[in-house]
Amino acid sequence: MSEQELRQKWDRCLADCAVKVGAGLGLGIVFSVVFFKRRTLPVAFGTGAGLGMAYSNCQNDLRSPYLLYSSDTKKQ
Repeated sequence: MSEQELRQKWDRCLADCAVKVGAGLGLGIVFSVVFFKRRTLPVAFGTGAGLGMAYSNCQNDLRSPYLLYSSDTKKQ
């Protein structure tokens, strides 16, 4: 695997992690305020679920070296 491909995969992983953790944190805060009387359990659960999903996606992305992404292919 070339360094450029590895760099692209890490960039996708970090961006995916930021989005999923941020969404989990946001949903956890909303559920904490609306349903759980400002307890921290929904915030921790949402953040952990987002981090777990991001980790799983990164693991699959780094283990599959031959997938082509639509942004990488050229139109003919």
